[in-house]
Amino acid sequence: MAVTDPIADYLTRIRNALKAKHRKVDIPASNLKREITKVLQEEGYIRNFVEIEDGKQGLLRVYLKYDAREVPAITGLKRVSKPGRRVYVPADKVPRVMNNLGIAILSTSRGVITHKQALREHIGGEVLCYVW
Repeated sequence: MAVTDPIADYLTRIRNALKAKHRKVDIPASNLKREITKVLQEEGYIRNFVEIEDGKQGLLRVYLKYDAREVPAITGLKRVSKPGRRVYVPADKVPRVMNNLGIAILSTSRGVITHKQALREHIGGEVLCYVW
């Protein structure tokens, strides 16, 4: 099965695992997915992740984060830039997600960063997704 949008597949796997209350989810690895996962961990949306070698492209095992009442840390994920319609923003138009309660993840010339870092460093880029 050929996946035309690997980032949308990544977000859907996480969304489905959260709905099913799984503790972890395995996702086929890529450099971009690895960087997005690092951002999610730094921002406190996931507990941890490990890379598993499987002889092919490898897997990312993402450990999801829940509070004491089993409410997930991630309540929403939305893909913004898609293969058919790329969304780029200049430094002065970087989006805020839910009045800064969530994050926008951007792919910039300085790597994959949050909208807060992009505003601080005054750089724009491709808006990959929103997380809240």
